[in-house]
Amino acid sequence: MGKLAFFLIIAVLVYWLIKTRSSEDTENLEDNSSEENTTSKSLEEMVRCAHCGVHLPRSESITSQGEFYCCNDHRLEHQDSSS
Repeated sequence: MGKLAFFLIIAVLVYWLIKTRSSEDTENLEDNSSEENTTSKSLEEMVRCAHCGVHLPRSESITSQGEFYCCNDHRLEHQDSSS
């Protein structure tokens, strides 16, 4: 009877270890896939301000005559200096 209890405890421990490992692997896969989804959604083309050279997302830039600017002041200054 003692041997049976011993092997039963060993079997339960092995089952518990396997279950714990598989749940950790599943969590890691879910974390990796969620990171990939957020990074692919947040990727955006970066552009350079024609006046000061600062890089910024295209959606935040001001476009004038085919050039990108970080703010309206730089757009005006650059147009005044090139005239």
